[in-house]
Amino acid sequence: MTQPTSATHLGESLGTDFFSVREQFTDEEWSHFITVRRFVDEEVVPVVGPYWERAEICWPLVKRLPELGIVGEDIKGYGCAGMSPMACGLVTMELHRGDGSLGVFLGVHAGLAMESIAMCGSDEQKARWLPDMARMDRLGAFALTEPEHGSDSVALETSARQVGDDWVLNGRKRWIGLGSVADLIVVWARNAGNGQVNAFVVEKGTPGYQARVIEGKVSLRSVWQAEITLENVRVPAENRLPGARSFKDTSAILATTRSTCAWAALGHATAAYDAALRYAQERRQFGEPLASFQIIQQRLVSMLADLTAMQLYCVQIGRLGEAGRLTPTVAGLAKMHNTRKARAIAAEARDMLGGNGILLDYQVMRHMVDLEAIHTFEGTETMQTLIVGRSITGIGAFT
Repeated sequence: MTQPTSATHLGESLGTDFFSVREQFTDEEWSHFITVRRFVDEEVVPVVGPYWERAEICWPLVKRLPELGIVGEDIKGYGCAGMSPMACGLVTMELHRGDGSLGVFLGVHAGLAMESIAMCGSDEQKARWLPDMARMDRLGAFALTEPEHGSDSVALETSARQVGDDWVLNGRKRWIGLGSVADLIVVWARNAGNGQVNAFVVEKGTPGYQARVIEGKVSLRSVWQAEITLENVRVPAENRLPGARSFKDTSAILATTRSTCAWAALGHATAAYDAALRYAQERRQFGEPLASFQIIQQRLVSMLADLTAMQLYCVQIGRLGEAGRLTPTVAGLAKMHNTRKARAIAAEARDMLGGNGILLDYQVMRHMVDLEAIHTFEGTETMQTLIVGRSITGIGAFT
């Protein structure tokens, strides 16, 4: 008979800071990190599995986010968190260590919708929307990708035509996080007058806006993506974001989320490694703990080496972000590296847990499949390779 292993503590944080990166964090950054780590260990990990299995948003956890003081990314004022890029990354990492859906929920609401308003909105628009969004009294969504335009979202076909003082939007969007529950949806559309991409805030209940939750997902099941139809949706002129004048402005917002993906992947990988290490220490086979076998130790050390490299990538992009020197190419390289390594770490952890690895109680499989979505966000590894490849060779391999 083998000794059964309890899954009670699997997913809780262990020590992985072998290169002493903690010493480089400010008190503010460390405070946010510890606050979210405690929240994840004590409130997220124990309850999130059943929500994931039922594909339900865990609203009790969502409502806790503003209470933690982390909503609003690096936005200053308006009741927003106003965190440093490093603190934003640490928060993202820890939320994803607990649950990818919860991390993506905050990323869509704050990192995309709120950032769009903060970066492209007028002072009046910021004052009108951001305080409510910081309290999460109003939820935001970011509607860019379309059924026929994912990686090539620059070619979006949704149109915006000016009619009097209003704008009329027509088109379709797909894979829009929170698109079915948001109160404010930042819709990116092509201006029929000049062909440039502009942004418009569509408010919940606007006639002609319809959103259908995409069902059948096996990744990020506890956050809903929607397919959206816009049929003659009238948006008042005061809801057009004046700073969104072309797709370059869209890209400026997306550049920040590539680094977010790198931090998110680190969170998932950390959870998988922690679970594998704890399991190996507690599980006994052939009369000995798994951790006593040479091949298990070799695999754990290899996982830790990759995990540490991911940490160093993230710390450096945090530094570059604070210095205003984080380029889309560098963020893309970090995203590509970290999602690739995270997928390998999660797969290794799942294998080490044997049959228990497929059970939700043991955490790893949930992180493994959620990583597939993180890998896809902002373009897959293939797209990031082409973006970085163009930068280092000066030759574009795609149109």
